[in-house]
Amino acid sequence: MTLRIMTIYGTRPEAIKVAPIIKAIEADPELDSIVAVTGQHREMLDQVNTMFAIVPDHDLDIMSAGQTLNGIIAKVITGVDGLLESEQPDAVIVQGDTSTVMGAAVASFNRQVPVIHLEAGLRSGDINSPFPEEANRKLTSQIATLHLAPTVTSKANLTREDVSENDIVVTGNSVIDTLLFATNHLEVTFEDPRLEELQRAMDAGEAGRVLLVTAHRRENLGTAMEGIGAAVADLARKYPDLTVVFPIHKNPKVRASIEPAVEGLGNVILIEPLAYAEFTRALSLADIVLTDSGGVQEEAPSLGKPVLVMRENTERPEAVVAGTVKLIGTHRQRLVDEVSLLLDSQEAYAGMANAVNPYGDGRAAERTIGAIKWKFTEGDRPDDFAD
Repeated sequence: MTLRIMTIYGTRPEAIKVAPIIKAIEADPELDSIVAVTGQHREMLDQVNTMFAIVPDHDLDIMSAGQTLNGIIAKVITGVDGLLESEQPDAVIVQGDTSTVMGAAVASFNRQVPVIHLEAGLRSGDINSPFPEEANRKLTSQIATLHLAPTVTSKANLTREDVSENDIVVTGNSVIDTLLFATNHLEVTFEDPRLEELQRAMDAGEAGRVLLVTAHRRENLGTAMEGIGAAVADLARKYPDLTVVFPIHKNPKVRASIEPAVEGLGNVILIEPLAYAEFTRALSLADIVLTDSGGVQEEAPSLGKPVLVMRENTERPEAVVAGTVKLIGTHRQRLVDEVSLLLDSQEAYAGMANAVNPYGDGRAAERTIGAIKWKFTEGDRPDDFAD
């Protein structure tokens, strides 16, 4: 009997992490893949689907200007409910902690369709940080039938919440599968000519070091984001040979905080958000990454890049323990000091760049397929990833 698996996702980070899972399902004769997107992100979501040649079977296209979180979730639940009725899947895969994830999980539960939660068990310990992601993932954990934890730390979080070990498999994080595919198999050209010129200068030994910055977190909007912009400007002035590459989020509040702060600084390259393949290439160029993103905390260490995280806590503590990631908050002077330390101290830099990435070995998709067959058919339980 073929097992019908519906994968539901809506944002670029979700797409990046479900792509290798979808391709593995498509390649398995015992599984039937149904792909549904909500369109919670639009252009960036489509970019990843195109890169992996994924053509969704269903597109709910839920986004409209100015809608609330409750409005998004209501559309997801209603839309997914209709898909479940028409497609009758045997199980639904959701990934991570977005409104799409929580809404799809609730809709599936109410239809009594088992939920497979990819990247399960991440916890920051603060229900409001990040908001609303921490609540979304905890609520999804209450619903899921199969929990695919990326690390043993995530598994421990779940067992502390009374999730049975018989319902958890540690797979590693599929973002590493995607990153390795992109860096090893894709020929990528930057659309922005300034980045191509930077690449040429680096290849010729004519460029200094590169700081890659990303910032978009809801909780960092306002004063904190203004401080991030000011700190980036301080660093650009302090280190004239440093090139700051800053793919700036489309959120107008982010742009209003960052653009005025760095205006007129020739060594700050503000660019539009990068397609995933271009972003992986930008990561490979960078010496240091300054970010408030979750996924970048997993990706950059795989390329030996120190990551400074502009948050007070993280649901990804493994890399902090390993030494590849450091939490530094959002205070302007602290940001300048921490980046300066890595630029000025070879010892400090090497300590982070040479630490071991705890997030994956590129076999998460393989373990995920094994876990699905083990849980829903009569397959063997896959060995856990040991981080």
